[in-house]
Amino acid sequence: MEQIRKKHWETVYETKNPDQVSWTQKVPKIALEFIHSFGLSKQAKIIDIGGGDSKFVDFLIEAGFQNISVLDISSAAIEKAKKRLGNKADKVNWIVSDITAFEPSETYDVWHDRATFHFLTTKPEIEKYLETARKSVMGYLIMGTFSEIGPKKCSGLEIKQYSESTLTAQFNGGFEKLNCVIEDHITPFETTQNFLFCSFKKRSN
Repeated sequence: MEQIRKKHWETVYETKNPDQVSWTQKVPKIALEFIHSFGLSKQAKIIDIGGGDSKFVDFLIEAGFQNISVLDISSAAIEKAKKRLGNKADKVNWIVSDITAFEPSETYDVWHDRATFHFLTTKPEIEKYLETARKSVMGYLIMGTFSEIGPKKCSGLEIKQYSESTLTAQFNGGFEKLNCVIEDHITPFETTQNFLFCSFKKRSN
């Protein structure tokens, strides 16, 4: 499954520009608002899961954060991001990995995921993701998924929709929900995708 998934995303990023994929977002407003609400130091360790060619990393660099990691299954996506950032790419730790195979060598103050988690549709994959997050997140988690009225597929792949209660239930073992926001994402094709964004804090016990 991992190899099939990798081949799919390598093809997507090798053949499509940002204006040709639905997830392109000019400004990740909600995620940035969550980040700033946490009161982090600029040395906070932040990882963007499934960051791809997203500009989220650009905004983190601009905000002065100094310990940023971006993980994506597609090496083509990461190469695109590096090229876009130029010399600034040297400020980022780039990781090519399927999230279900990711074995972090460090812990993170913030784990950000916009639309990777909802591609995991089997119980073993979801459990592996949750186990990794519980082990490696010491501070906060930001999760963005399609809502119950959002799309049922993305990039031709099945996804798992979430409501505030079902997403909270998934992360209840280890995390406390802080806030959830619903957003209509307007794609480059002028279509609408309904997203659910929730922020969580690692439980101390």
